[in-house]
Amino acid sequence: MLVALPSSIAFGVLTYTVIGPEYAGIGAMVGILGAAALGVMAPLFGRTGGLISAPCAPAAAVLSALIVELISGARGGGLTAADILPLLALTALIAAVLQIIYGVIGGGRLIKFIPYPVVSGYLSGVAVLISLGQLPKLLGLSKGTALSLGLLSPHLWKWEGIAVGIATIVLMEAATRLTKKIPAAIIGLFGGIAAYFLIALFSPQLLTLQNNPLVIGPIAMSGSFLDSLTFRLASLLHFNIHSVGLVFIPAVTLSVLLSIDTLKTCVGLDALTRSRHKSDRELIGQGIGNISSFLVGGMPGAGTMGPTLVNINSGGSTYRSGVIEGGFVVLALLLLSALIAWVPISALAGILLVIAWRMFDWRAFHLLRYPAGRQDFAVIACVVIVAVTVDLIAASGVGVALAILLFIRDQIKGSIIHRKLYLNQISSKTHRLACEREMLNRHGDQAVFCELKGNLFFGTTDQLFSQLESDLRTKRFILLDMRRVQSMDYTAAHLCEQMHEQLAERGGSLLFCGMPSGLLDQRNFEHYLAQLGVVREGGGVMIAETLDGALEWMEERILDTALVQGGEEDKMLQVNEFELFREFDETKIGALSSCLREISIAQGEHVCSTGEMGDELFLVRRGRVRIMLPLERGKRHHVATIGQGDYFGELSFLDRGVRSADVEAKVPTDLYVLSRSRFNEQSRVDATLGVMVFARLAQAIAERLRQADSELQALEDR
Repeated sequence: MLVALPSSIAFGVLTYTVIGPEYAGIGAMVGILGAAALGVMAPLFGRTGGLISAPCAPAAAVLSALIVELISGARGGGLTAADILPLLALTALIAAVLQIIYGVIGGGRLIKFIPYPVVSGYLSGVAVLISLGQLPKLLGLSKGTALSLGLLSPHLWKWEGIAVGIATIVLMEAATRLTKKIPAAIIGLFGGIAAYFLIALFSPQLLTLQNNPLVIGPIAMSGSFLDSLTFRLASLLHFNIHSVGLVFIPAVTLSVLLSIDTLKTCVGLDALTRSRHKSDRELIGQGIGNISSFLVGGMPGAGTMGPTLVNINSGGSTYRSGVIEGGFVVLALLLLSALIAWVPISALAGILLVIAWRMFDWRAFHLLRYPAGRQDFAVIACVVIVAVTVDLIAASGVGVALAILLFIRDQIKGSIIHRKLYLNQISSKTHRLACEREMLNRHGDQAVFCELKGNLFFGTTDQLFSQLESDLRTKRFILLDMRRVQSMDYTAAHLCEQMHEQLAERGGSLLFCGMPSGLLDQRNFEHYLAQLGVVREGGGVMIAETLDGALEWMEERILDTALVQGGEEDKMLQVNEFELFREFDETKIGALSSCLREISIAQGEHVCSTGEMGDELFLVRRGRVRIMLPLERGKRHHVATIGQGDYFGELSFLDRGVRSADVEAKVPTDLYVLSRSRFNEQSRVDATLGVMVFARLAQAIAERLRQADSELQALEDR
């Protein structure tokens, strides 16, 4: 309370003295009431342990700027103080309701993603505005005197106020070196009060409370608390659409800034307490706290870092500490109102100048050292300049707009294509015969594989089209791997449809694989594309369940075009038709055939399973099998697909060890089975046969390893 109360009074005085110096007492009361209402209500509903809520700098800055606009006529045609006070209350009420809405719809997670340069520039702009507003109070300039004129006119200064303000600033800065047990704001405030009464020993007129421009003055409430509450509720009936229109934009700005200030404090609090706050619930709690502040005639606020740190370091780790802090503010209001009236305005100005100095993001100037940081510094500088020269509302809009432009620029500058390969550089897990691999090496450049990354939206789609433009004119198939894609908009979906139509003119197609569909991040591109008609039954872009399935589909289309398969799978191969035994003469084929037996496997049936002992080599006469590697929790990894004319089981044939994978028939399959024990018997009769078979196996294994090396090199290319 000792930290929150002085700053709350200072922010209230800062805001209401914009109307006129005579409103300092009202401002002090508004600050105290806001600290009390927020302190009690926000923790009860937000439930973030250790968080202290009170009036804050962004609230003072937004409301001060609004008062200036209302008085000057920039907003509302020039209003009197009697008109302005209800509008300030309406602004706070709308901001509070919006905070509750943010929490209900889950906006707490989105507000935290506002770019830091925008937040930094905004807070730095608030710091500059606070400084410009408090320097006249520190110098004791009369209302209406321009700061530029006042700085050049020492005869207008009140040296008593300057002395008190300087004493406050010096003690606040020196407080951390003197002690850490007493907050710096308290040392500065009491030091300023002591300096004021010390000067009063030589200037007795300073001991007069009435019409004393150097102190806050009487802060008594007009009427009872119940009367104030009734008046606030009744005032809601007198607001109209015109009133709401006057303050709606400032209220939106205020709601966002208060929410950012609170969530920023909560994030820092999480790091200290090793806990995790619930941002949406905290926003609802802050909204209820600000509604309570409106009802009692207080100032809006947020979760504030200074009092929160003091609370945590003092052992306040639950939400109850925040409620107790609010209770102490109420006690201070009841018991210390007469003393608060004697607080020097220049002392409060000194406290606010120190707060503004600490709020200004001086680290932003370090960004100028690095070329990559200068653009972020430009965003911060623009926000500060607009905040000072125009207003805070325009500054927030400029900051967000610049951040969006920088984001789009960064997205465009980097390539949306993470990796691009042709089908003769990457292949599916289907083992191909030598003639098929040769055909794929020759015609594989007709199919393109692209792994995308980042965001597919209007800022990157043109870049994607430009990078694939030559392929769209000359290739048949383009496969887009979407696993690394974070988002997709309508522009990207429309481009995909155009790409597919262009490929379809040459008998080709556009394919997708790796489509994100997890509920955790709410991305389901396949459903989105189906709604737009880009993916549809009987046409449209094809979506493959796996990357391997998409690669295999493109390989088969290319091989079909090259007339390699052409229906040969319906015919069962004989021993001499296997590539493994090419160049074997009839005698060797006959000797080998005597070692073979024939089996047929139904679709889905296992040929062999993991952990089984075996020494057979299997040759696929017709059909296909899949080799599946068992994983934990019952999952499996697809190692390869073996088709007609190929073989599997060579490792167990060579070392007679246990099977390391499951083999199941993808379609009805006919096999030759070559047993190692039976083959050894034949090799003793004809040693040349054994040498030839093992030599061909070694050569085939070497070719497979080289192919695997080439694919790994292509995939790992950085």
